This record gives sequence, C-alpha cells and structure tokens, in this order.
Amino acid sequence: MTPSPDKELNGLDNPSFVGEDGSYYCSSPDRAARGPEEGGGMGHGHSKLAYTVTDVPPWYLCILLGIQHFLTAMGGLVAIPLILSKELCLQHDLLTQSHLISTIFFVSGICTLLQVLFGVRLPIIQGGTFAFLTPTLAMLSLPKWKCPAWTQNATLVNASSPEFIEVWQTRMREVQGAIVVASCFQIFVGFSGLIGFLMRFIGPLTIAPTITLVALPLFDSAGDEAGQHWGIAFMTISFIVLFSQYLKDVPVPLPSYQRDRKCHLSPVYLFQIFPVLLGLSLSWLLCYVLTVTDVLPADPTAYGHLARTDTRGDVLSQAPWFRLPYPGQWGVPTISLAGIFGILAGVISSMLESVGDYYACARLSGAPPPPKHAISRGIGVEGIGCLLAGAWGTGNGTTSYSENVGALGITKVGSRTVIIAGACAMLLSGIFGKVGAMLASIPTPVIGGMFLVMFGVITAVGISNLQYTDMNSSRNIFIFGFSVFAGLTVPNWASKNSTLLETGIIQLDQVIQVLLTTGMFVGGLLGFILDNTIPGTQEERGLLAWKHSHKGGVDNSELISKVYDLPFGIGTKYCAVSWFRYLPACPKRLPVGTRMDELKAAGQESSVKASSETDCKIGADTRI
Repeated sequence: MTPSPDKELNGLDNPSFVGEDGSYYCSSPDRAARGPEEGGGMGHGHSKLAYTVTDVPPWYLCILLGIQHFLTAMGGLVAIPLILSKELCLQHDLLTQSHLISTIFFVSGICTLLQVLFGVRLPIIQGGTFAFLTPTLAMLSLPKWKCPAWTQNATLVNASSPEFIEVWQTRMREVQGAIVVASCFQIFVGFSGLIGFLMRFIGPLTIAPTITLVALPLFDSAGDEAGQHWGIAFMTISFIVLFSQYLKDVPVPLPSYQRDRKCHLSPVYLFQIFPVLLGLSLSWLLCYVLTVTDVLPADPTAYGHLARTDTRGDVLSQAPWFRLPYPGQWGVPTISLAGIFGILAGVISSMLESVGDYYACARLSGAPPPPKHAISRGIGVEGIGCLLAGAWGTGNGTTSYSENVGALGITKVGSRTVIIAGACAMLLSGIFGKVGAMLASIPTPVIGGMFLVMFGVITAVGISNLQYTDMNSSRNIFIFGFSVFAGLTVPNWASKNSTLLETGIIQLDQVIQVLLTTGMFVGGLLGFILDNTIPGTQEERGLLAWKHSHKGGVDNSELISKVYDLPFGIGTKYCAVSWFRYLPACPKRLPVGTRMDELKAAGQESSVKASSETDCKIGADTRI
C-alpha cells in the first residue's frame, strides 16, 4: 500500500485506502467486483470512495472515523448551550452549563442513530441547530423571561439555592415546551409527505435570507464573548483560519500500521479535518500558560480576567464522573403560544437546510439520490429528534450537520456504520460528566473567537444559495436585499418599541413580539411572499437550476432499495401489509416490468442492462 500522490478535487484521499495501482482498497467483495467508475456511483474518477454507504469498514476504522465525526460536530454542539446560558441566567453556573453540554451530546447520539437506522438512512450526523437559537433568544428576551439583576452578579449567585434553580429551570421548561409542540409540526410535515409539496414554492430567494439571518443577529453575542479579551479572540481566529485555509493542503506524517508495510508514516491532512478543534486547543493552552505566569489579570473587574483558565476551573472538580441525562430532568415542560410560533420559524428553516444536506450526503457517500419516501422519513425522524431534545431539555432542537457531510468528501468513507460509531461516541460523552465540564471551562474570549468564525461561515452558506439565481436581475437583487435588511431592521425596532405593539391580549402580544423580533422569520417570510408574487421566469428565480441540482434521474431500483428501505426486514419480511406502500414515508415497491419501463423511458437502457447483471451500479451524476 502506498499513499496517493495527488489530492483529489472534491476532497483529500485517505492514504490508508490507496493501493499500489492508485485504486482504493475495500474489503467488501461486491464492491471489488465493480469497475473503477462504478465504485462510488458518481461517474467521475475523482469521486471514487474507499467505502460506500452500505459497506462496513474494519471495526478499528469505524471507531476512529466515528470519533472524528463527533469531533467535527463538537464545535457546533458546544456553542449552542454556551450561547443559551446567558439568556437562561446560567452565565455564572458552569456546572449546569456542563450538564447542558452533556445532554446535547447524549440526545444528538440518540437522534443520529434514529436517522441512520430508520430515517433517511444516509451517513449523516444529527445535532443542535442554530436555526432554533434566534427564536429562542427572542422568546427569552420577553419582559416576562428577562433574568433578574442579581443573577448577573457572580457574588450573589448561589447555584445550589432553590431560588436560583427555579429561575433558570422555569425558563428552560418554557423553551422545552415550545420545542416539543413545534416538533409535532415537523413530524406531520415529514411523515405526511407535505415536504415535497412545500418545496414547490420555496426556492433560493426564500432560503438565502432565512439562513443568512440565522447567524447575523448573533453578532452581539459573539462580540460580547470575544470582547472579554480581543487579543485572545483574534489569536483563536488566526489559528482556525491558518489551519482551515492556509494549511489545509499540508499533510502531517503520522504513524500507521498495515499488514504488508508494518509500522510506517502516512500523510494525514489533520489541519483540514480538525481546524476548529486544533485552534481551540492551542488558544486554550496559551491561556493556561498566561494564567500560570500571571500575565492575565487576577482582579475579577479587570479587562481580560475571563481569559484566565482558573476562572472556570472549579467546574471540572465539581462535575460527576457519570451522569445519565433523562427526559424531564429540569421538570415538566410548559407551553406558551409565543414560543411555539417562534420555534416554528426555526423548524421550517431547519427542514429546508436538511433537504439540501440529504442530496449532498448521498452524492458524497456513493448513494443514489434519496427518493421522496426517504426524504419524508428523514424530515419526520428529525421531528422526532426535536421532540426528544425538548423532552430531555437541551434547550434546542436537532438537524443534519453540513460540516459532517463535508467530512465524507475528505475521508472518502461514506459508510453509515462509521456514523453509527460516531453516535455511540456521542452517547458515551454525554454520560461521562467530566467531558461536558471540561468543555464548559473553555475561556470566554476563546469561545468568542470561535463564534466569529462559525457565524461568519453560516452567513456565507445562506448567501451561497444565490448561486442558482440570476443576480444580474434587478428583481432578485431587490428581493434578497430588502428581505435581509428588513430582517435586521424590523426586529431591532420591535425590541425597542414593544409597547407600541401591545393589543391588550397578553398571549397575542407575546406572539407578535417573538415573531417580529426573529429576523429569520421576518426575512424568510418577505422573501417567500415576494419571490412567489413578483413576476419572474423559473430560470431567473433559480428554480430550474435548483431543481436540476436536486435531481438525480432514475437509478438502479435494487440499489435504491438496498440503501433507503427500512432495516431489519420492516416492510418486506415483517409488517408487509398491502397498504404499507401507500404511506408517504414508506418505500414504493413496483413490479419488475413497471420498473424496467420507467428506466427505459428515462433513457437508461444501458443502466437497465447493467443492473440486471450486477445490481450495484448507480448510473447518474448527482452533483450539487
């Protein structure tokens, strides 16, 4: 086995999988029988995979790559509880923050297992979503839920007192109730097949302002955290940018073992795989050195004090070694109309993002494009994940992680078994209390630096949806510009003039206040209305390019069945009732003659011939 001499266009080759002739090693016999163009199902040489979605790598690779996926998602998972902690009155209760981190790890592991086994069945990680943050923060900013002044003073906070516990738990229960009810809407949309109908009216000019406004309103939170010590924050940013942009193509020789070569050094692109983790670790280490040498001020009122590592160090000794999160651990969720409507805006945004992730994940894992029943099931299972997140009390929902979809292109391993291993790593980390405590003790300006990078990337991801539209069109420029600017202006005005919006009905006032202070709702709604009412061609609106990018043609039905059908014989050996195939989220089994006619009608005669011989070729390019 020799390392690949070149790095491929869509990702970096994993040297462990490259043979003497440059082909990828795979122990799966059915994949070995396929030609080089059939291996990944892409029809392009640069897209060949070491393991496709249905392959099972050796156990040690499953563990290592599963942990890697967990570490890739860790930055986003940790960020959400840390952002929420201030509005939940927990900024001076690090132990509870660590419990929230452990809980979101644990629930993300459960949701990932459900999605991979019963949902869309692609190798995709589930975790907390920033789309829920904006409406949650808007809800907690209502006068009823603003934190008492004494909770902002560390000297007055007794984290174990019943009074303080009741203050933050009442707020958490309110968030939980809103997420639980809103998740029922997502479950209905998914399992009823409504997601396909909704996608007819939702295009890039709706999605772009919605996702862009997920991150833009969070600039205040990022600035507050980074502003505790701008030097440390910029150092963290510099490390992340250095690793993710400048050193991403630089391999690091690491020891590895293979039977024919024994112990040797193999180049691994660590900087591209773990830029955030490495950046946080180095900044954290430097903060420790500056703390030990007393370069950073010890006076709690001095600028830069929160960059010291000993200001949060006690939480590690206080946290238990083992703690099993459970539903209702913060009490029975409460429900308010205002919170539900606000979270619904986050649910819709999360669903739209996930549909795009499904197609990208299928392309990178060597799977055919997901059929309608798999997409419906995936959205439905994400709704169940949000329901579980609300029941457990993460303060957030769940969605598909785009970062981990990108990691598939780097490792060239698209096996869902690897993601199952990653989900198990999440579950274990959620049970070990010291893991969450360690992450809760990261110095504040280091977190702020990470926020600046992450929120900037999320904003850019939203804007990137405009690539499908004609941005030389004054129509499109107006819709996007007006939607984004209104999504910033209206919430800012509403938060400062809440008394002008009062109707006399408390519940209605709260609904109006939450919706109008949620930028992604305002911008997304305006984009949706304007895009569907202002005259414009399908090409101008970007709908043709959008649909083309999410269309994969007709593929081998046997392979689609192998990838996307329910596991354990559900629907075939068990529960194989006649009405089963009429459910929107269940596979549709067609007679062989009908299936062949469909393939021929799509101009796939060559694929029909090949499928009758091998049952394993994907005949369409599914690039997005």
